[in-house]
Amino acid sequence: MLSDIEISRQCELQPIENIATKLGLMKDEFDSFGETKAKVKLSSQRRLKNHADGKLVIVTAVTPTPYGEGKTVTTIGLTQGLDALGKKTCCCIRQPSMGPIFGVKGGAAGGGYAQVAPMEVLNLHLTGDIHAISSAHNLAAAALDARLHHESRLGAQAFTNQSGLEPLNINTDRIFWRRVVDHNDRSLRQIEVGLGQPNGPEHASGFDITASSELMAILALSRSVEDMRVRVGRVVLAESRDGELITAEKLGVAGAMAAIMLDAMAPTLMQTLSGAPCLIHAGPFANIAHGNSSIIADDIALKLADVVVTEAGFGSDMGFEKFCNIKVHQSGKSPDAAVLVTTLKALKSHASDQDNSDVTEPKQTRLEAGFANLEWHINNVSQYGVPVVVTINRFEHDCPKELAWLLQKVRASKAFGCEISDAFSQGAEGAKALADTVLAACEQPQHFKFLYDHGLPLREKLLTLAEVGLGAAGIELSAMATQQLEKLQAEGFGHLSICLAKTPMSISHDPTLKGVPNPFVIAVEKFTLNAGAGFITAHAGKVMTMPGLGLKPAYLNIDIDNQGNIVGLA
Repeated sequence: MLSDIEISRQCELQPIENIATKLGLMKDEFDSFGETKAKVKLSSQRRLKNHADGKLVIVTAVTPTPYGEGKTVTTIGLTQGLDALGKKTCCCIRQPSMGPIFGVKGGAAGGGYAQVAPMEVLNLHLTGDIHAISSAHNLAAAALDARLHHESRLGAQAFTNQSGLEPLNINTDRIFWRRVVDHNDRSLRQIEVGLGQPNGPEHASGFDITASSELMAILALSRSVEDMRVRVGRVVLAESRDGELITAEKLGVAGAMAAIMLDAMAPTLMQTLSGAPCLIHAGPFANIAHGNSSIIADDIALKLADVVVTEAGFGSDMGFEKFCNIKVHQSGKSPDAAVLVTTLKALKSHASDQDNSDVTEPKQTRLEAGFANLEWHINNVSQYGVPVVVTINRFEHDCPKELAWLLQKVRASKAFGCEISDAFSQGAEGAKALADTVLAACEQPQHFKFLYDHGLPLREKLLTLAEVGLGAAGIELSAMATQQLEKLQAEGFGHLSICLAKTPMSISHDPTLKGVPNPFVIAVEKFTLNAGAGFITAHAGKVMTMPGLGLKPAYLNIDIDNQGNIVGLA
């Protein structure tokens, strides 16, 4: 079979204007960036606001494994399958970060014959939204350090006399706003800034990856430009020596940050290999942020399409949970159906840490043992009142007998249905059966419910998320986390959602606990306030907000040929 990039390049793509017209956009509602991508203007929201919404389908998965489950392949393939059945369909996915692209994960355009194309355009820069987030974020960091420098240099009274501004009295031990870059770079996790005269005052800082920036979460959760501007103003950057919160608004940098982000508020339109529309917008990771594409992209797509397919990061305990308890809470739009992706390889890998046999080889007993992980995720999605369709992403080495057993086993569970997907090898044709079942699931009565009452105190929300959402035996807070939680509740942030930052490799916060771990306690080390985004992050386990590059990173394979084509991107 051809490589993903070869398949993408051999496909004859339509002009992006045709895709925009197919979706239902007017000529003055998008700006083309060449022939293969366009920015969708937010003026389209005003025209479409009274249109009825289409059906919303969320794609999630079992607990991830190193083998890859094909969640994005399924998202794109399902979109192509629905389109082939005559349904006006659009998918909404996140913009890939270049950190994972050059690190381990590689690209995020799908694969095989279920891709967004051109795949190298999607994976590298696109229309620069992530760079805009980096720039806006780092402007706030620079502004904060500049204010600290001038107030320290002049003293409070002279500073006010010369600037006309009230001093903020920034506490250098309580500066929360670090810097960001869209690459994996472990050497920048902890740094000292302000070294040497006249660059101080010195203080500890560091870099996170741009996808973890609160501004990325704000981009994804804002309903409009006006909403974004208010949210950016609420971002908490530091504390004063008197313990007062210093926001971007108070620092006077919020307007400039919003100006940098303005063009990034418009989703990017591309197409699948079969010519189905796809909106790409925002890129928050699901292990450290909420892991979903934007509310704006969903809103536009839902007003124009019969069915919108979107994807949540990692497993149902991660991106799907956050989709429901953070994104739906803010958007008001619950999913009509969920698709849960699994593979034979994934289930075998969850069977036992002691079994080192090849997961591609038939082994019924190992598959049966690993089924517990899939059943847990089926039950997890079901408790939100969303009908769940399981899809088995087929690989060429899969055993037909094992596939038949798994189909029968899933159909006897709480799942609405189960289908095998051949979207990777067959594109739209290989996803038609899945598309049919998903359409039937979308017609079921709606009984969506949140996992917890957002009016509960923060500790009770976290406890419910741990015990009901993950099956934990409880929570354990460090002394610092206990103090932070009490302070956040007292300061009036108790109404915010909880965003649990943990490993995606286990239902628990311990990546070594496979399958369905039991018993376990969620140990929270610290909390981070995201007042603009509307959630509080609970850090459980060792989750890095700045990844590092491995021994053999993906960038080793990437180059350009003599014709200027990018090669080695997967």
